[in-house]
Amino acid sequence: MMPAATQDPDALGANVLTIALIGPDQQRRGAVAIALAGLQAGVTREFSVYPDLDEIPRLMGDGYDVMIVDLDSNPEYALDLVETICSQGTPTVMVYSARADSELLVRCMRAGAREFLTQPFAPGTIAEALVRASVRRPTAKPVKKTVGKAFVFLGSKGGTGVTTLACNFAVSLAQESRQSTLLIDLHLPLGDAALDLGITAQYSTVDALRNGGRLDSNFLSKLLTKHSSGLSVLAAPGKFTQVQSTDDDIDKLLAVARQDFDYVVIDAGTRLDLGETTLFTQATTIYLVTQVSIPELRNSNRLVSEFFAKSGTKLEIVLNRFTPRSLGVDEDHITKALTRPATWRIPNDYATAKRTQNTATSLSLEDLPISRVIRQMARTACGLPPNPEKKKRFGIFG
Repeated sequence: MMPAATQDPDALGANVLTIALIGPDQQRRGAVAIALAGLQAGVTREFSVYPDLDEIPRLMGDGYDVMIVDLDSNPEYALDLVETICSQGTPTVMVYSARADSELLVRCMRAGAREFLTQPFAPGTIAEALVRASVRRPTAKPVKKTVGKAFVFLGSKGGTGVTTLACNFAVSLAQESRQSTLLIDLHLPLGDAALDLGITAQYSTVDALRNGGRLDSNFLSKLLTKHSSGLSVLAAPGKFTQVQSTDDDIDKLLAVARQDFDYVVIDAGTRLDLGETTLFTQATTIYLVTQVSIPELRNSNRLVSEFFAKSGTKLEIVLNRFTPRSLGVDEDHITKALTRPATWRIPNDYATAKRTQNTATSLSLEDLPISRVIRQMARTACGLPPNPEKKKRFGIFG
């Protein structure tokens, strides 16, 4: 179970550095992580393999203050990696090696590395290097010219699968677009996004809402948890935590998130109480998640006709766990009940959805009918053409 969000966010400190630790060798990488523990730093993400050079632009979008690279696993590739990072971003790049090689040190400095750390580390070495990195860090991040797009998932009724769809859509969006993507779990107080994604979050949405007065890009970045897909997550608390947030707190969170990220996905659960915030009016798209049953269709009809009638926001209806002619209801009756055609139909594959949920793996990473529809949703959302459908093979063996 995830820890409760009971820590004071002030403990994060104003000078905490966000760090990417890159090292294929687990033992050497672990030694660096241990040396960092307790300092004014936090390993935001560990890479157990060297990232491809063409992935560096996307990593730069994650805004790391420091990137620490293992030299010894593959010195030549590591030097190429350092040079690529330094040519495309502003983080302080440090390298670590068990060899005190003067020639290698010179090559690292020419590639752009600012610190050469020799293992085993002498006392104070890491701390001093981080102090220098903190001084080099820009006082303010450059302001984006345009705000990010927001996608809100709302359920017509509890149990329609909003969180499953929001999580898998967000993972697909991060991977398909290769742009910075944030998932915010506003399904308070019992949101399950972190559980579905298999991550443990130290801080939560509650920490953001309780500190609306001083919430900014820097503060928000310290509350986030990274998913292995590259998706950033602002999770709901792991334990039942009540929070009395105002509409202004919600609006501030959305505004800061859209300033920092290209795409912001919000799991709103069934929270119609958010109707007075800017969540629905400023959303690029609202995905109303429903199922083909009388209660869900009835609720959807009322939401479409009354709740969203005057919002002017793009509304797309998602039929989840869809089976043609469910309960004897045909397409015409579904369209009539919804007052418009459904935009997306997620095939009914409850066993697979439950398996991936129980194992905290993403549906969107598998090649299944349900996964392909979610990926198409994400590609459409970020302006990419649909993936071509696989052609059926005909022959002796089908």
